[in-house]
Amino acid sequence: MNTKSLLIFFIGFALLAGCASRATPTPAPVPPTAVAANTAVPFPLTLTPEAVTPLPGVTLTAAPNVSGICSDPQATALINSFKTAVLNSDGMLLSSLISPTRGMDVAFLRDGTVITYTPEHGKFLFETTFEVDWGVMPGSGLAKSGSFHDVVVPELVKAFNQPYTLHCNELKHGGATYELEWPYEGDFYSVHFPGTEANGNLDWHTWVVGVEYVNNKPTIYALMQFFWEP
Repeated sequence: MNTKSLLIFFIGFALLAGCASRATPTPAPVPPTAVAANTAVPFPLTLTPEAVTPLPGVTLTAAPNVSGICSDPQATALINSFKTAVLNSDGMLLSSLISPTRGMDVAFLRDGTVITYTPEHGKFLFETTFEVDWGVMPGSGLAKSGSFHDVVVPELVKAFNQPYTLHCNELKHGGATYELEWPYEGDFYSVHFPGTEANGNLDWHTWVVGVEYVNNKPTIYALMQFFWEP
């Protein structure tokens, strides 16, 4: 091999070695996908109360004594547990209190939309942002919409933080411009705040909790509020 050929050979070899020594660039890491804040929990809802066939293995029973629900300490304990769930935003506790046979109907307004929540829904009611059209507010005529946590819970917290009385199977109130009516045939307890003298007792407020027994245990099947309306 002549000198010129050797020179070309060594030049080519040097170029190949230089290319091979270059490091292959590393792809830039893909940034993590941000988790969406305030993501609604999309669960199906029944918009009107309806008869529900008892689930397999579930037995509907009456209050476990002759006098019935009004003298059963389990019933008042249920109301107290419901209060605890509300004040502590305890979804698991609330879930355990909801009737497994028909769910819990919730009416924020007496003539508004009724939403039925199952025990499974109850686990998430203090955190879901799923919005509901609850109906039209009396007086203002404005539509009331929002999640259970933003609309219903604050009123329940207010009710349980005031001096209230419990009344069995009585729609206790402080005077109304409408006829109070419990739209169910089942038993219930009224959680009643009588109002204040400074406001002529027109700030009275009542939450009614429907109670039914499943396997000898009281559960909540409905929740509805009443208050003075202009």
